[in-house]
Amino acid sequence: MIRFIWRSLKALYGGPFQSTLVFSFTLIAALTIALGSWVISKTITAYLAEAMDERVTQDIQCAKLFYRTKLEELALIANQISLSNTIIESFLKAEEGDEIALDRILQKLSNAISDDSLEGNRSVILLDREGRVITGFVIDEALNNRVVARGTDWSDFNPVASSLKEGVILSATEVIPVSVLEDAGLDDQAKIDLLHTSKAAPEPFDKREGSAGLGIVAVSPIYLGKNLQGAVVVFHLFNNDFALVDSIKTSTKIDTVTIFFGDLRVSTNVMNESGERAVGTRVSEEVHEVVLKKGNEYIGNAFVVNENYITRYEPLKDHQGNVVGILYVGARQQAFENFLNTFRRRVALVALVTILITFVLATPVSRVITRPLKDLQALADTSRQVADGDLNARTPATAGGEVGLLTESFNDMLDTLQATQKQLLQSEKLASLGQLSAGIAHELNNPLATVLLLSDLLRREDSLPEEALKDVEIIVSETERCKGIVSSLLDFARQHQVDAQEIDLNQLIRQIAETECRHTRYKNVRIRQELDPGLPALQADPDQIQAMIINLLSNAADAMPEGGNITLGTRMEGATQILFEIQDEGPGLTAEDQAKLFTPFYTTKPVGKGTGLGLSIVYGIIKMHRGQIEVDSQPGKGTVFTVTLPVKLPGFVNKDHNLIIGLDDED
Repeated sequence: MIRFIWRSLKALYGGPFQSTLVFSFTLIAALTIALGSWVISKTITAYLAEAMDERVTQDIQCAKLFYRTKLEELALIANQISLSNTIIESFLKAEEGDEIALDRILQKLSNAISDDSLEGNRSVILLDREGRVITGFVIDEALNNRVVARGTDWSDFNPVASSLKEGVILSATEVIPVSVLEDAGLDDQAKIDLLHTSKAAPEPFDKREGSAGLGIVAVSPIYLGKNLQGAVVVFHLFNNDFALVDSIKTSTKIDTVTIFFGDLRVSTNVMNESGERAVGTRVSEEVHEVVLKKGNEYIGNAFVVNENYITRYEPLKDHQGNVVGILYVGARQQAFENFLNTFRRRVALVALVTILITFVLATPVSRVITRPLKDLQALADTSRQVADGDLNARTPATAGGEVGLLTESFNDMLDTLQATQKQLLQSEKLASLGQLSAGIAHELNNPLATVLLLSDLLRREDSLPEEALKDVEIIVSETERCKGIVSSLLDFARQHQVDAQEIDLNQLIRQIAETECRHTRYKNVRIRQELDPGLPALQADPDQIQAMIINLLSNAADAMPEGGNITLGTRMEGATQILFEIQDEGPGLTAEDQAKLFTPFYTTKPVGKGTGLGLSIVYGIIKMHRGQIEVDSQPGKGTVFTVTLPVKLPGFVNKDHNLIIGLDDED
């Protein structure tokens, strides 16, 4: 199994370049994804931290609103009682101990604080102008009702003393002394054991913590006319009463809410390790310093009981502006961190899966990228074959893009090289044949002239019999035909230099067409001209160009014995070449004929109708002018000869300012 997997991997990533590509792609993707994941994680963490801070800020605002609402509610109750006609009318009698008046007042006080909307413990006490208790009504945290004993002195209770002294309504967070709590029967509820709390200050903020209580207190003076007669005290004790903190938590979805008396938790829904409310634990020393001693708001993370919270601490002040406690809201940081850890794990998982997908996708992509390398290898192999002399070797172009273009260019170069080699061989062949033809022509010319002279003299003899005269006529005719062949051989052999001049090719074609159309071979032939009027002057040998055009024109006419159209056309080919075309409507040529068309002495005409040197002469003329000739023909569809000539020829300027190009100058 392991060997199979190894062979499979080796087959997939056997090429070093492909393996490099795959692992490079994967590495780049891994680095990019890792960096992106890190940035995303940091961004989301910062965003969530900011969102949590904003949430806790909103939580403290909601908690403060609930707190103020509770305080204002008690102040409203105290004010309503102090303004009640029942209280005012019964006050003096109750002060003297009238039981009926006391009952009426108690009933009024009971009705005032027995509303179901009021949660937790609440107390309402009626005092005289000296601060002594006339009567009162208390509902404790267990909702037990009881009447407060008459005659105890509350004048030392700061808010009471301030209200009676100044005759104004007061409502604030106050420290409720033990004596008051005992009179109200709430001293047991107020008692809280101080528990050891890690990171708490060495000493409590207020020495009364654990025995005295903290509550919201409202005091409203009672007037008879303009005379101050006493006051109504309404308060809610926070110690071991969780109605307000639970109400805030339930209504606003805040994680935790706590009310501190000094730095002691007296009312909270923060839980300790045993799952109980952390009453009796203390705030951290850091918060102690900022909120209690400096009276500032604390914002940030803080250690609460046994874990970290994202918190807000607000100082609670009494009616004199002294810091007496803290209102706290917080969100468990562990929940936030759990969420972040879950998020990070998922980001890591997505990153890992993405990297794996990148690795998998990189394999076929790398194969596509490295596929051109096989074409480059094939190109190198073809190059070696060409170097060994095989000009027929070609590279199959399977890849696209630059490699495909390179392959096509290389194949085109080989095609051109092969064609050039054939042309060189053809030129060498023609040159050799030209030398041979010149020698043969010179050797045959004199004997043929002698035969023709003597035959002509013999033909002029009057005594020659008629049968012999016919034979002599045949001798003369065949000798003249031989001289024509010899003359063609000499013309073929004389292709050794170009006497170049600037000529108007269009004008030359018009003159030739006008002259040639008078011959009998053009009787049923129509010569059409499609000449480019913008053609520049052509630097060429006018006699040789004329011979070339006439030769091609006569061949086209011979190909259409029944007549037809011959089209002569010129146009520019790029900026430096002129293209000349001659098209006939003859029977066309086979591929075999086209391959041998420019071979000397090869002809498609019947015996006696041609020497087979015409197109060889045309080929030689074109090559001497550094041009090209191509033939395009299909059986039954006519033939097109296309000649491409350079506008200017390299060479030397003779005394007549003509260009002389020798055979040895040919490329």
